[in-house]
Amino acid sequence: MSIPKNKYVKYGLILLLSVALILFTMEIKLIKNPESTPITTMTFAGLGVLWLFSMIGIFISTIMQKSSVKFIRNFPILGWVSITSLLLCLLSDFFVQAIQAVDFLSITTPILTFAGISVANRLVDLRNTSWKVAIVAVFVFTGTYAGSALLAQIGLHLSGN
Repeated sequence: MSIPKNKYVKYGLILLLSVALILFTMEIKLIKNPESTPITTMTFAGLGVLWLFSMIGIFISTIMQKSSVKFIRNFPILGWVSITSLLLCLLSDFFVQAIQAVDFLSITTPILTFAGISVANRLVDLRNTSWKVAIVAVFVFTGTYAGSALLAQIGLHLSGN
């Protein structure tokens, strides 16, 4: 029984580090741009809510690992966190107000950091793939960029700007 508790403590501390990084990013952003989202007590409540939603999602994911349905067993933790967040925000307006006090761009910093670390840990796997993947990636990135630019241009044209 102590192994799962240690797992939750580990996840809780990692999420606490993420919350601290979000707060640090908000503080740096405030120094650079005093007109950005201020840090208030509601910001701390919002960070606590985000931490809580993440922990609930991790807990639900662990419980669902025991399910006999493969889809539910393989459903990602991020999905459980999203469902938890959606349901709880629909139940109480407090959660929405608290999360609104946290600057969105400050949240993206730890997400991109962890994504970068995750990709860096898989570089060995990337070397084992064919060189043709790089060509496909270039075309996908180019197509995505061109498609986004085209849609933006059409949207600007239709709006009269």
